Amino acid sequence: MQAVESIDYMLDADPAPGRLELVRRFVNTVDHEHGREVLHAPARLHALLVDLGLLDPGARVTARDLDRALELREAIRALALANNGVPTDAVLESELIVHIDDGTASLEPARRDLDGALADLVGIVYTSMADGTWSRLKACRREVCHWLFYDRSRNRSAVWCQMAVCGNRTKTTAYRARREALPARTGRR
Repeated sequence: MQAVESIDYMLDADPAPGRLELVRRFVNTVDHEHGREVLHAPARLHALLVDLGLLDPGARVTARDLDRALELREAIRALALANNGVPTDAVLESELIVHIDDGTASLEPARRDLDGALADLVGIVYTSMADGTWSRLKACRREVCHWLFYDRSRNRSAVWCQMAVCGNRTKTTAYRARREALPARTGRR
């Protein structure tokens, strides 16, 4: 089966650290601005989750599973928007177990089926919240984008996935709106 990629080719995105990159890649499987959806069929979801190492290749994925995965994707996006100042009431639910090995605890899915793969993503989000990396995974503020990116700025102030794309478009739109609001100039001095 051919591996399914997220749409990161558009942004040449800098990866998030560790397993948080799996969450970023999972969420960045839709490009709302250009109408591109990677996860348009259960087989595509299956291939992506196998490629990310979250699902056993023999696991079955149904249309209902795809719907649940898309709901989770948008809930995670909402939480990443909250990291960029957009209020949310998103909730993530899953069945995880705490695995303790040599005094080190980790969250792991109870199964290796689709429920387990989705639970693994929720566990990664929770773990990154606990270790402090979650607050740097943000969704772009630009309304038609909401692309996930990892904010590597020193003061954690990045708001757009790329300044050259979304930042420039946002600033240009604001400039034009301000310019149109100014009274017309007569050209005389």
